[in-house]
Amino acid sequence: MTDVHNKETRSYNMSRIISENTKPEMIVRKYLHAKGLRYRLHTKELPGKPDIYFPKYKTAVEIRGCFWHGHENCKYFVIPKTRQDWWTEKISKTKGRDYKNEMLLLSLGIRTIVVWECALKNDKIQETLESLFNEITGENV
Repeated sequence: MTDVHNKETRSYNMSRIISENTKPEMIVRKYLHAKGLRYRLHTKELPGKPDIYFPKYKTAVEIRGCFWHGHENCKYFVIPKTRQDWWTEKISKTKGRDYKNEMLLLSLGIRTIVVWECALKNDKIQETLESLFNEITGENV
């Protein structure tokens, strides 16, 4: 199956995909800030530049897109029909990098909490955010 876009259009579309300050990330940040938690964003000194870092709790939060990070058994993660080998390798490398960064953070005494994009959909969002707050602080909401 061939791509429905020409090379220039596909390249433009791919260049518009952002890696920081995504909608799921902003939802999590806004909620946690409203709950009184203060954090650092994309801390360059830490392995993998975690999306959110809470120095007080020695906790990093990664908000991961289901497609880009290969969320297993998720309806939002489907390998494209074109260039399947390339996509499989790309997503596999991303998963490997995620694991390596989690292990490096753990070796520094920093725990990592992963929030998947699908857990921030309308029907699950409140439960996910409350659970995340609990996990970070050890408190009940």
